Amino acid sequence: MLGLVRWVLWDVKDTLLKVQRSVGEQYCREAERAGLKLSSQQVEAAFRQAYRQHSQLYPNYGTAHGMNGHLWWTGLVKTTFFQCGVQDPVLLDTLAKNLYQNFCGPENWEVFPDSNSALKACTALGLKQGVVSNFDSRLEGVLRGCGLLSHFSFLMTSEGAGVSKPDNSIFTQALKKCGVPAKNVAHVGDHFVNDYLASRSLGIHGFLLDRNGQQTHLDIPPEHRLQNLDELPARLQKEKD
Repeated sequence: MLGLVRWVLWDVKDTLLKVQRSVGEQYCREAERAGLKLSSQQVEAAFRQAYRQHSQLYPNYGTAHGMNGHLWWTGLVKTTFFQCGVQDPVLLDTLAKNLYQNFCGPENWEVFPDSNSALKACTALGLKQGVVSNFDSRLEGVLRGCGLLSHFSFLMTSEGAGVSKPDNSIFTQALKKCGVPAKNVAHVGDHFVNDYLASRSLGIHGFLLDRNGQQTHLDIPPEHRLQNLDELPARLQKEKD
């Protein structure tokens, strides 16, 4: 029997919201505005390669190297387009600036249909809610624009925390903000390691969101799995009773 849950912590990307179009499509739309005609498949491949390189060289937005999310992302965009043959530094700066701004608000994000209802239901149960996300400083603006910000008492981003999931420290910092023991906290996310295993390693009640049923190979008790977010309030209600 789980302890009394008082707080729910949430992952964001691919849990509460998702990008509307692929990176290749998004980047190509911006490139087209600048007069460039590029293949979305080529840009997507270049982005993935650049993302891997940046993540290895400068993990967590380069916070340990004196960088921040803005510098990290604009550098990544420039590298992506450079690999696609764009070499004009002024044009690269423009593309990087515009694409960074494009993801500051709600325009390129889509809220899952069950996000608002689950958040409202948790509030109705008397639960406080926060965010623990591998995201940069734009998260507050994104959640505000998507109409979700008011649900949360705090936002713990990896850029702000200085570490990213699955590092235990980001959850430890979140627990301090909650002001209650781990046994009184639940966490919901879509990543087996970053969300489920990392939270449960500290005694937090982790739930794995598996919308498409693609993680059935994992040895997770059925009561820890969620096919959609609307299942969560009933699970938490059982623990409150």
